[in-house]
Amino acid sequence: MAATATLSAKFQISIPKAVREEQHWEAGQEFVFIPKGKGVLVMPVPELEQLAGIARGASKEGYRDRSDRY
Repeated sequence: MAATATLSAKFQISIPKAVREEQHWEAGQEFVFIPKGKGVLVMPVPELEQLAGIARGASKEGYRDRSDRY
């Protein structure tokens, strides 16, 4: 999918309709912007209900803890 948009004088970008429809994005939805090199990754912020059970079955062993930081 190669869709483009132009940054307006008010620093706004309209997301192309094809992208919005494919991703099922709606007006009023909240997004996070994650810098990636010379670009940015745009991700929708999940609703709290969508996070329920996300760590189910995760191992409690081998995770990184603050004790290994400087």
